[in-house]
Amino acid sequence: MRRNDPAQYDERADQWWDPAGGFAMLHWLAASRAEHVPPAAGRDALLVDLACGGGLMAPHVARLGYRHVGVDIGRAGLEVARDHGVRVIRGSVLAVPLADGCADVVLAGEVLEHVADHAQLLRECARLLRPGGTLVVDAIAATRLADLVAVRIGERVPGGPPPGIHDPALFVDRAALVALAGRLGIELRLVGLRPSVRDLLARRRAPGRNVRMRPMRYTGVLFAGYGTKRAAVERRAVGSARTVGDMTEAGRLDSNAPVTGS
Repeated sequence: MRRNDPAQYDERADQWWDPAGGFAMLHWLAASRAEHVPPAAGRDALLVDLACGGGLMAPHVARLGYRHVGVDIGRAGLEVARDHGVRVIRGSVLAVPLADGCADVVLAGEVLEHVADHAQLLRECARLLRPGGTLVVDAIAATRLADLVAVRIGERVPGGPPPGIHDPALFVDRAALVALAGRLGIELRLVGLRPSVRDLLARRRAPGRNVRMRPMRYTGVLFAGYGTKRAAVERRAVGSARTVGDMTEAGRLDSNAPVTGS
């Protein structure tokens, strides 16, 4: 079995918005992320959603008042996201074609454990954030327990992640993540996450029911990180970065335009 195959997401594109489908837990995590995003300060506030998939953050982002830009490599998922009002860019989360400091909020949910270069992804998050901006991440920790729970058990449980979707070799070193975030000017606070047991039991009677994610002290399986970018941070110039307006003019970010890009 090939693990961490991006094609699995395109093959299951019809399940993105099915609360009882293969991406059910991503719905739960989207709601959890939204709890840590402050309301938009103005009409022009921008939220950049890295690895946005089918756009599950869309209703939360709209409620909070942000312009919602989603970045992903999967064409089929982006088509779904666009249909839910997300302005989409098809491209790598390791080299996002948007300007330094353009985002009030950056989300990197369930993506760190799908890329080999965690440091570069975090650098992109920091680059995109304006000073004072909010970063929200969630990921799977690089521990034996996480391998057991998320892969060996999780992939065999009805409603769990699709088989092969995760590669334990890509799970995240939490200490390294926090240390690098600090060097990039973001004080990242980690908390563990777990599904509500009560909601899981209720879900057995109603498969489409939402399950709330509960915080906990232990971060060794599924964890989230919340941080704010400090004001005084050295910023590197990126000549290829473009503003949201530029991308719209290029036709790649228009919510009504076909999904394009490499």
